[in-house]
Amino acid sequence: MNSDRRIRLWALVVDVARGGMVAVEHVCAASVAVAGVDSAAVAVTLRTTPREVLCASDRIASELEELALTLGEGPCVDAITGGPELVADLAAPECLARWPAFAPAAALAGDRAVFALPLQVGGIRLGVLDLYRARSGGLDGEQLADALVLADTACAVLLDGARPDRDERWPEQAGLQHPEVHQATGMLTVQLGVTAAVALIRLRAFAYSHGRRLRDVAGDVVARRLRFDSTDDARDGEAG
Repeated sequence: MNSDRRIRLWALVVDVARGGMVAVEHVCAASVAVAGVDSAAVAVTLRTTPREVLCASDRIASELEELALTLGEGPCVDAITGGPELVADLAAPECLARWPAFAPAAALAGDRAVFALPLQVGGIRLGVLDLYRARSGGLDGEQLADALVLADTACAVLLDGARPDRDERWPEQAGLQHPEVHQATGMLTVQLGVTAAVALIRLRAFAYSHGRRLRDVAGDVVARRLRFDSTDDARDGEAG
């Protein structure tokens, strides 16, 4: 992905945050601006519950997310387990056949197009960035490229936080360049009996609360200097 694009979009997200800690709602707001859509939301799936909405840019986005949760279908549901769902017209016959409950309900709520982008780190799916538009029509190449970068941004913010400093041009990503994060995630799934997504969030939460980098905490877990337990605590020492 073009580094200039990342830098430009990160600067936009920082501007939206107005000097505060960058959060997923700021990524949502930036997504609306650059993708030419009317609203956006970020939903995660971390435990046995189908999805949890972390942010919605407005009432319509909240209503559409609630429809997806209630009906259990729609582009934003399918994108969590599959690839991006780019739906230019929910009223198209194929959409009505694929999502017979969601498509007409979304139209009644004021939505015509949906662009659902998975939030993913390696093989771990954390959730989805949902973009909604009141009129039909697809994203052009630039809009889609920007939206994909912002989906990565949302994922990075979820996993490792992001300071608002302009000198830090991109939040640290817990991706393939940090194999110790994947190793530690695997160890926590065994220690805690949770999914990989939950284990990754536990790592991130510990790193954030202790003012440390995610990869450094992961390194301590891999080296058995740090062990988590089911009480949401972590302690020093050898793993059993």
